[in-house]
Amino acid sequence: MGYLLIVALIQAYSFNLIGEYLAGHVDSYFAVLARVVLALIVFLPLTRWRQVEPRFMRAMLVIGALQFGITYVCLYLSFRVLTVPEVLLFTILTPLHVTLIEDALNRRFNPWALLAALVAVAGAAVIRFDSINPDFFIGFLLLQLANFTYAAGQVLYKHLVARHPSDLPHYRRFGYFYLGALIVVLPAFLAFGNARHLPTTNVQWGVLLFLGLCPTALGLYWWNKGACLVSGGTLAVMNNLHVPVGLLLNLLIWNQDEPLGRLFFGGTIILASLWLSRLGTQRSALNAT
Repeated sequence: MGYLLIVALIQAYSFNLIGEYLAGHVDSYFAVLARVVLALIVFLPLTRWRQVEPRFMRAMLVIGALQFGITYVCLYLSFRVLTVPEVLLFTILTPLHVTLIEDALNRRFNPWALLAALVAVAGAAVIRFDSINPDFFIGFLLLQLANFTYAAGQVLYKHLVARHPSDLPHYRRFGYFYLGALIVVLPAFLAFGNARHLPTTNVQWGVLLFLGLCPTALGLYWWNKGACLVSGGTLAVMNNLHVPVGLLLNLLIWNQDEPLGRLFFGGTIILASLWLSRLGTQRSALNAT
């Protein structure tokens, strides 16, 4: 669990760096591309190209495309229309997506998960009830797509490693993950990126360097490795640890003027949606026995 704890703390800090120094200043697609390239520079020399099953390689490309490529493109785009506290709160729904994906893989329908999703939307509306607009809901939907693909990557990686055991260390087979991310991110930058909005200050380049090496290269590797070592319940809790830490950092350092009442009330409703989802999972398990 140590891997997950360290990464959760890094993520909490990273969300604030993105919102304060990159969002609205540096092209989103370039920022994501830079992170992938830096992570590839770290992992490609460590990657074993032989003694690895082709099926495993292909699956890792898909996982990387989902868990980083699509996830982080959507995440960075959401910062254009949402505040850092809103982004943090809306990422709290990742465990709900884990439940939905697990149910889909097991061909189960869970009405509690659907109810939880509706409650979560209501919580989001409370946070912005005074200025709800189409851009806000686009940001919320972008984050839910990011939550879904991030959750899918975790679930698929855990199943993949269990299905393809190897004597090789995890890091010897992890470089394919970033190649999969590059397959999504590079075309996205070439198609939609704006070369006129590249980093212009040392601070912006420094933030990108930190994000590429720490939360991307080291963080995603540790997170997926740690996910294979803990139960599903522990993984769900750790998925949300970055939220209170990130909010605390943001409100104390960068954003003291945030409306705390609506943030607290809406966040409580979103937490209630996770409780509903867990309740439905427990009832389904009891009915199965």
